[in-house]
Amino acid sequence: MSRIERPATNPAACLRALTPARVALGRTGASLQTRDLLDFQGAHAQARDAVHARLNCADLAASLAALTGLTVLRLHSAAADRKTYLQRPDLGRQLDESSRVSLCSGPWDLALIVADGLSALAVERHAHALLQQLLPCLEGWRLAPISIVEQGRVAVGDEVAARLGVQLSVMLIGERPGLSSPDSLGAYITWEPHPGRTDAERNCISNIRAEGLSYAVAAAELAFYLTEARCHRLTGVALKAGARALEPGLRQPGGA
Repeated sequence: MSRIERPATNPAACLRALTPARVALGRTGASLQTRDLLDFQGAHAQARDAVHARLNCADLAASLAALTGLTVLRLHSAAADRKTYLQRPDLGRQLDESSRVSLCSGPWDLALIVADGLSALAVERHAHALLQQLLPCLEGWRLAPISIVEQGRVAVGDEVAARLGVQLSVMLIGERPGLSSPDSLGAYITWEPHPGRTDAERNCISNIRAEGLSYAVAAAELAFYLTEARCHRLTGVALKAGARALEPGLRQPGGA
């Protein structure tokens, strides 16, 4: 008779080992166990800190200039401070006047734009490393000066790119923190960017971080979408619906 396998001594622990999500938490009476409550409070504090953190633009600009050899422009949205940015999302989608007048059109194909978004931590940790992987894929592209936008939301990249006169833009931005991901970076690709573009007209690659989508895979996806966008002259749901899948095995667990 074959041996009957005994069930796992702690099935809940086996389940938790498969995901960072808070599942199968223990109870003491009607309450969470102390360790789980403290873990939740710590994660919540990390997420709040990420939302309120200020981007170190000077260090980031120096790092990106050294990496790319390109001019780096420091811009600001119409949201004067973090409190305004969080209360008035519309102002985070517009440039302030001094930033507008500092931009001019040039003979460029692609604008790389970086904004703090809702997690400056994500930008400081991942933007440099992602661009390091992406740049070798952009041979032959005429790159505009890199723009760093403080207090920026995704749509502010449309105004930046339109004023630079590019065909395509890539916006790297800190995503809204979760309770297990305070430093997730997102990348948005937009064809012929201009104010008024909708999210349906963009392609998004999200969860770029050590525990999620790797820099190499994210850079490969970005290069793929940029090439397809220039070929088909569009981005967004229309491109995603007709895009071929990446090579099997390229994406890794935890990717968006």
